[in-house]
Amino acid sequence: MLLAALCAVAEDAWLARLREGVAAEDCGEALPCAAAFTAAADLAAGGDGVASFSAGDISVRLEGGGERAGRAESLRQAAERLMEPFVRAEGLWAQGVEG
Repeated sequence: MLLAALCAVAEDAWLARLREGVAAEDCGEALPCAAAFTAAADLAAGGDGVASFSAGDISVRLEGGGERAGRAESLRQAAERLMEPFVRAEGLWAQGVEG
């Protein structure tokens, strides 16, 4: 099933970003929720025609075309906020660089 595969891949990605000394169990419900949000964002961004789906207690309904990118980004941001206490920051940070 596509959704299960996307959730598994998303969970693996989150696990790879855990800070040193943090175990999956330390994340509690944040990890499966973040994985589900990430999978939903992947589906929304892909535009494969899926209108809605449920994963456990979470239900997601996707809207049409132009709204997909915004919804995908919102889902990714929600996942980031959930996992923020447990993962390393991702991206380029230029702190103290004079330009």
